Amino acid sequence: MATLTATSTNGGKKNIGTAGETERNKIEHLFDRLHLEERHHNKLKAADILQITVHSLQSHESCAEEELVHTFIQKLLMMDYRTRHIQMKENNEQNDTQQRDTQSSEDEGDIFHFVLHNTSLSKGMSQSDRIHPMDVQMAVFHCADGFLKQLMVTKLSQCQYALPLLVPDPFTQQIEFPLWTFRQINKSWKIRNTNNETISQTQPIYKAQTPMVFFFRFGSVSSSKSQLMNSLINEKHNTFFHRNCPGSSRTRVLMDGVVEIAWFCPSGKNTDKFTECVSFCNLHGDAGDHEKQLQILTEMSSVNVVLLPRLDRNDRSAAIIQNLFGNRKPLICLFTEDESPVIEMKKGKFKIGLKDRNQSEVSEELRRAINDCLSESSSTFRFEDVSKHSEIRVDEKDDEDCRRGREAAQHTMSLLEKKHLTEIKESVLPHQGKLWHQWSQKNKELHRSRGDETEMEMSKKHLEMKKIRKQQHESDVSEFMKIFIKEMNSNTRYKMFFFKWLRILMDEYTSADLSALHHTYDETWSKLKENHDKSELLKAAQTELERISEDLQAATFGLEHIMREIGQIYESCSSVNENKKDLQFDFSSFPSLAAEMMISGFPLELMDGDAAHVPVIWISAVLDQLIQKLGDQRVFVLSVLGIQSSGKSTMLNAMFGLQFAVSAGRCTRGAFMQLVRVSDEMKTQMKIDYILVVDTEGLRALELTGRSTRDHDNELATFVVGLGNLTLINIFGENPSEMQDILQIVVQAFMRMKKVRLNPSCVFVHQNVSDVTAGEKNMEGRRRLQEKLDEMTKLAAKDEVCDEECFSDVIRFNVDKDVKYFSHLWEGNPPMAPPNPNYCENIQELKETIMSHAEKSDGMTSKDLKDRVKDLWEALLKERFVFSFRNSLEISAYRKLETKYSKWTWSLRRVIMETENKLHNKIENEAIHEVKESDIKSELKKTSEEVEKSMSEFFEKDKDKDILIQWKTSFEIKIKDLQENIVRETKRKLNEVLQQRHLKKKIDDQRIHHENTLFEKSTKLALKHKDNANNEETLKKEFDLFWEQSVKKIIRDTPAIRDIDVMRDVRKILSDVYGSVSVDHWRERRNIFTMCSYSDYVQLKRSNEFFKDAYRSAKEKFGYVLAKDEEAQIRSFVTDVALQTDIMIQSFNISKMGYNISCIQQLTDYIKARVTEHEEGRVKYVFKNEFFMDLVLSICENAKKMMTDQYRLFREANDPVIYVEKKREEYYSIFQKSCHGATSAAIFGEIICQKLKEPIEQSVYKKTARDLADEMRSNCESLNGNRSNLDKHILKTLAEEQDFDKYMNYIHNPRDHFKSFIRDEVSRYITDKFRVSVLRKMKENIELLQQKIMKAAHESTEHVQENRGDAGLWLKSFTQQISDELIFSEKDLRGVKHDDVDDFKLLEDVMTQELTAIMTDISNRFNTMTFSVNLDYKFRPDELLIGHFCQCCWVQCPFCSAICTCTIENHAGDHSVPFHRVDGIIGWHNSVSLDLCANICTNLVKSDQRFHESKSNKFFLYREYRKAGGVYAKWNITHDIYEMPYWKWFVFRFKNDLEEYHKKTFGQHYEILNQWKDLKKEEAIQSLDKY
Repeated sequence: MATLTATSTNGGKKNIGTAGETERNKIEHLFDRLHLEERHHNKLKAADILQITVHSLQSHESCAEEELVHTFIQKLLMMDYRTRHIQMKENNEQNDTQQRDTQSSEDEGDIFHFVLHNTSLSKGMSQSDRIHPMDVQMAVFHCADGFLKQLMVTKLSQCQYALPLLVPDPFTQQIEFPLWTFRQINKSWKIRNTNNETISQTQPIYKAQTPMVFFFRFGSVSSSKSQLMNSLINEKHNTFFHRNCPGSSRTRVLMDGVVEIAWFCPSGKNTDKFTECVSFCNLHGDAGDHEKQLQILTEMSSVNVVLLPRLDRNDRSAAIIQNLFGNRKPLICLFTEDESPVIEMKKGKFKIGLKDRNQSEVSEELRRAINDCLSESSSTFRFEDVSKHSEIRVDEKDDEDCRRGREAAQHTMSLLEKKHLTEIKESVLPHQGKLWHQWSQKNKELHRSRGDETEMEMSKKHLEMKKIRKQQHESDVSEFMKIFIKEMNSNTRYKMFFFKWLRILMDEYTSADLSALHHTYDETWSKLKENHDKSELLKAAQTELERISEDLQAATFGLEHIMREIGQIYESCSSVNENKKDLQFDFSSFPSLAAEMMISGFPLELMDGDAAHVPVIWISAVLDQLIQKLGDQRVFVLSVLGIQSSGKSTMLNAMFGLQFAVSAGRCTRGAFMQLVRVSDEMKTQMKIDYILVVDTEGLRALELTGRSTRDHDNELATFVVGLGNLTLINIFGENPSEMQDILQIVVQAFMRMKKVRLNPSCVFVHQNVSDVTAGEKNMEGRRRLQEKLDEMTKLAAKDEVCDEECFSDVIRFNVDKDVKYFSHLWEGNPPMAPPNPNYCENIQELKETIMSHAEKSDGMTSKDLKDRVKDLWEALLKERFVFSFRNSLEISAYRKLETKYSKWTWSLRRVIMETENKLHNKIENEAIHEVKESDIKSELKKTSEEVEKSMSEFFEKDKDKDILIQWKTSFEIKIKDLQENIVRETKRKLNEVLQQRHLKKKIDDQRIHHENTLFEKSTKLALKHKDNANNEETLKKEFDLFWEQSVKKIIRDTPAIRDIDVMRDVRKILSDVYGSVSVDHWRERRNIFTMCSYSDYVQLKRSNEFFKDAYRSAKEKFGYVLAKDEEAQIRSFVTDVALQTDIMIQSFNISKMGYNISCIQQLTDYIKARVTEHEEGRVKYVFKNEFFMDLVLSICENAKKMMTDQYRLFREANDPVIYVEKKREEYYSIFQKSCHGATSAAIFGEIICQKLKEPIEQSVYKKTARDLADEMRSNCESLNGNRSNLDKHILKTLAEEQDFDKYMNYIHNPRDHFKSFIRDEVSRYITDKFRVSVLRKMKENIELLQQKIMKAAHESTEHVQENRGDAGLWLKSFTQQISDELIFSEKDLRGVKHDDVDDFKLLEDVMTQELTAIMTDISNRFNTMTFSVNLDYKFRPDELLIGHFCQCCWVQCPFCSAICTCTIENHAGDHSVPFHRVDGIIGWHNSVSLDLCANICTNLVKSDQRFHESKSNKFFLYREYRKAGGVYAKWNITHDIYEMPYWKWFVFRFKNDLEEYHKKTFGQHYEILNQWKDLKKEEAIQSLDKY
């Protein structure tokens, strides 16, 4: 430290705590300059420095003072040993000015003056002002938390730098032994045994027992101790920083008293300076000032080496040196003021002079002396023994979380004692062993099923997989795993220590055995090569090699295997939906814990390399939890591919500081993913929040010997390439054969990506290239690579059946920019070689390239990543990856497009509803007499343009734009067609209103006449009784008498409006047509929509030819049995007739026009015409009379309620008994006020308000209904998506209710069922949300309408005053302004005298008062039944939503009746549905046994089974179903083993009902059904979420 400098010679012991404020100030000033003043207490964390920042993407050879810490850490993470050579930028502006000022006087001046007085032109930073490089390192060390310290020290070790062994606290001088920081460091070396054989050793350094040479000095010396030590260890590298290193300064603040340690590791060659691994310790500063460090190290050392100027009995060091000289331990004294060569003063005691001597000579003498000493000494240094000294603080013991983490890890590992390494996984991790491998294999077999496989065989595989999962679930959780899971649930920091400790102890536990196995493997491999001609020996060696490979696989045991076990426990529990009995924690919490580990920086296994399988359920659950914890963040996926041991993991560790395993003993298996956070600062420049790095097992891995490596490599490459936004292809060296293997795999993967419309980028990294600076050589290398890629493209094109000729046809690739050449990793020969600085520069360049790709990319959301993993893997499981994955991608993209389309169409419908309402009001008010399409289109224009813009952005910017583009034109046409259709339909409906306006004019005029006559008469009566105005009883009596007489007259003059009976009229008309119909038929009529079969309704068409076929004659006589496709044809016909008659009934507009029997006559005539048309088509049958009758009865029965409700509204509006009676209180109020002398303006105002009451009510109800439909499209879970989403909720509801009849209605009459469900949902929503939403909307609309009415009144008053008009002008202006909003016009006040109204201000005031009362009354009467009671069908919220959802494709699969999911009616292209059903549900059966079918369409279409098509009377193969023509040719049914468990559950649950319904049994298929018996309702419902 600065106060304990090498120049201090006062001989006294110094203590920084008592050395005064000056020394403390120096330390504080250093921390302040480095911007670490707050970090001494608020420690720097690894997460802070591992995130991607702007600074980390820039190369820094020099930097400003405030950037020193970040630059140091950045370079250190990349293993750039130049991290100690960072130059500080100086402000040279002043220097430049001074230089310019003196250039004019070059001839002036005196050299003696400049030299003697140290005069300088430069005012740059003096040596004493510069921050010492080691102060930067130690400042960061002091300010780092335990994990960052460990990472720092690990990286320093990789840079072949000395590491801090004993570190005094800068403020208290308490000495710390940072043992924890050494726990991840392993050293490798080679030695020769007595037989001259080379033996390799790799040990964790804290375990190694080596001789230790301790260097220290007394006083100020002229020679550098550290430099001398470097010459012994590696003369080409500054292992210890010394005074002559670049950047060194005279003063240092934090190094004095620090003991550093380094190791010499021999390479097993004759040139090694030492024949064994030797530790070298270096005490910085004057040893006299650091007695504790001196004492500890001199005791523990094998050899002590002291530097001092000379020996002086009076010096304070004399006693210590005398003591060491008298000790038996070897001592070497180096005198800087002595010129003598090496002298052995006595046994083990050497003296060497350094003054004016050749450095190499001194170094060699010192090396020999140390070797002599070591040969005589048996003393070794055991690293962990340092912690036994009570005077020093040990970080592991001092940190409570670290200590507890170690204890827990040790306790966990103690459970593995006495277990053979190759048996551990089997006993401790049973869930990932044979059972998981069997399940994975079965899953692959299931996906790659043969064409002749039956549903029985498929079901057996499903059942076997379930049994395996059950066995997995029944497997005991080992004590080891129980403890691990318990620790996983601890607090975050302690848990991190536990994981780290467990990894350390596991590596320690397995390293020796793994090393021995690798050694045996190498020996066997050597024998195999030697005996390649001897077949018997060759076979034996191969068998042995495979056995060792299996042992290696079994013995590899790490944290990744424990997490794999947790994943399999989770998957097994999920499959049976039950926690394990012996588990303390619920399995559902495991994904959350794994997500926390990922966030903390641990890698997670994505693909199990041993089973060659992706645990999709586990990975999806973990990613779901990541989304839960971080939000749906955008990630840029960086995939890395390369041949085994090609340096991928080392490269990633250097680039991002990741924790992927790198040693040969622990080669990465499978694929692992790890998150790298992007800093907030960087997020402003990019569209991503994280980089997700996916590292893969090495292609052509030795451990995979005996497996189909090419298939495995292709799977792996395709998986990670498909997952990545950018793929790094890592190639080691320039060996063409090595390149060929990986390039063929990679090119094929990219070719597949092109086919499925994924467009990843790629960068090739050539590692271990000898001379990356040679431009010509690189050009040649690039040319060769381009040639190879083109060659591989042609080869891969044959496999993938496509015609690409060169690599650039497959992927955008620039050979000049997308190929990187990396230097050798090591600068020299391992094990003592430091990393090559050029390699680190290459890493930095590559990192910048990756981030430039990331900047241009949108990445993908975490949810998209989850879907991509699932889709890719499921596609890879199948034999036809491209077809399968493209299909899944397209389905996903198409569903997204459909959801968007649903939103676009709703926004158009929403506007058209408003427009229709406005124009409808104007028609009723006789404000318009013609409806033009142009008027409707102009209202739609703005929304239409917004939809157009939204569509354009969606197709151009969505992440799946390359897939979506194929539908762009068709959807643009669909939107255009939809607009034209809704405009045309709106015009039609409004024209009907126009036509009906003339027809109902007489009714309306009569009603208005009655109302106004009553008003005039009551007004005259009031004038007679003005004198009795205060006698309320008399007034009431007179009014009641007048009212009764007036109403009697109105009733006498008006025809009565009677109740109706729709079904009575239907029976009458049918009886007229079919007079002979029995009474029993009316009683026994059947609902034609729920019929199981229509065979009873048909008979074979008669032919003029003589029936030669006896079978045909029998059919004619006994009836005709319809084929399944004929049944489907009739059902489709019935559905369409019902749809068209529904439209007819709505066009009758009964609520406005009334009802008579002619409505039914029109319906029956239409139905009869349709039946005749169908019979005359290409069918073999004709309908019996009963079919027509039941069809009419069923349609009318369904429509009865709607027609009756509409007629009720008509009657309430037009029956004088009803509507006049409703006005009684209003007229009495006006009568009273007239009696009391109210002015004509006041009376007129009240009359207007009374007349407005009903139109206001209707307008508010309609507006609220539209608003409510809009809200439900957003907030109601079942109604906020597209039709498929609605279907899913219907199926969930059916499963909960378990009503067979409802199921049959859903299956045979899906449209009606959908309508019914929507009505129920709307009713429930209105009830549940009445107060919080519905009533609030109602009140908002009331207030808004009241404001509009009063605004119209006020503006009319102003208009009258400006134009000196009368009440007639006021009324005209008022009604015109509100004609858009209300059905109210001047005609409504025809007959009401208002000539004397002249106080328009009073009129306004009265209206304000009366309207408030009316609005309150409307609001108070509003309830959950309002819409159904007071609104016509077509205006109700449920009908508005039905209009939106049910105008889509309703075509059903000819085999299973699943509904086509396309949201567009009469759409182009094939019908399709993601999940089909069991065909037996709709009655498909075996033509011989008559057993109901238990197969599913998606399995049948790959089989060689046949079905019968009735029109051609031929049998067709299911796999060639389109050849049957007709409806079959219009369906796209693809083979898929993922049919929904839902329909299997349904069939088993309602087996008896189905058999009763179809009058058949499942017979020989019971065995299949029994395999479905374990399916639970909950599982069936959950399976719908895949829909």
